[in-house]
Amino acid sequence: MNITPVITPQALKKELPLAPYITNVVSSGRTALSEILSEKSKRFIVITGPCSIHDSQAAFEYAEKLAALQLEVSDKVLLVMRTYFAKPRSTMGWKGLVYDPGMDDTFDFEAGVRKAREVLIGISAMSVPVAFEVLDPFTTHYFDDLLSYGAIGARTAESQPHRELASALSFPVGIKNSTDGSIQAAVEGVVTATHPHHFWGINVEGVVSKIESEGNPHAHVILRGGKRGPNYAPEFIKETIELLKKNNLPESIIVDCSHGNSQKDYKKQAGVLTDVVEQRVKGSTAIKGIMLESNLKEGKQEVGPNLIYGVSVTDACVSWEETEVLIRGIVGDL
Repeated sequence: MNITPVITPQALKKELPLAPYITNVVSSGRTALSEILSEKSKRFIVITGPCSIHDSQAAFEYAEKLAALQLEVSDKVLLVMRTYFAKPRSTMGWKGLVYDPGMDDTFDFEAGVRKAREVLIGISAMSVPVAFEVLDPFTTHYFDDLLSYGAIGARTAESQPHRELASALSFPVGIKNSTDGSIQAAVEGVVTATHPHHFWGINVEGVVSKIESEGNPHAHVILRGGKRGPNYAPEFIKETIELLKKNNLPESIIVDCSHGNSQKDYKKQAGVLTDVVEQRVKGSTAIKGIMLESNLKEGKQEVGPNLIYGVSVTDACVSWEETEVLIRGIVGDL
């Protein structure tokens, strides 16, 4: 075993501070999301972007396009950009920019968190709120002042440390159903996240500390399908609502159009989106939004030399052109 100290969250935030207008963008994004999840606003959330970010230039180009589209659809839709820098793995594979920014197995963690923070600052400077997967409880501290939305993934949905961390975060957090498709696991995660906790963690100086949380009032369920198939159909929405009611939780659901719900076929995301929006139009107000895996260009590629610009290196994504058509299309329906 080899242990290498890295820069602390406090030091990185001092090195890459936020201008007041960026802080306002983050705050506005959190407020807008919270209002939708608490039914103070009837807008529809669309969390869209690359499965994972590996190229800052491509991320900035995507954000620029998203910012322009937001101006057109702001009355009906709130656009939030996926900015995922760490990827959970069932076995092996590239773990994301904060782990291996060079994509060359050098695992320069410090360069990774620095580059990720720079990307988040650049995207926020375009007035685009960002979403982040809370995969590693430590790395979240490097970016928590930039995040408007967080997600607990299917592989960590039943993790007590992740649920407790969600209870301490100052932005809405969605908890996905587990990989086997269990909605109960997601609801139990939301119950935990909405309550106060005392747990082990680190502070901004990187010191091991006792954390006392107040609970996250805007924790909610994300349905992403599972090994048993998709779970976005009306019967699953109804099941989720009943479980939320049983646990005295707000009826807030976001549907992930990818993963198990698209049966890992990125081309099926459009069909999931259409079905979910139709349910919303027919009165299923518990559905507060969707997630979409989208990039500048469609498909995916393997990590290696001569990467194609704008193509995912993890899950396959729909293209920006299709994304634009899909979002404009649902605006007319909502």
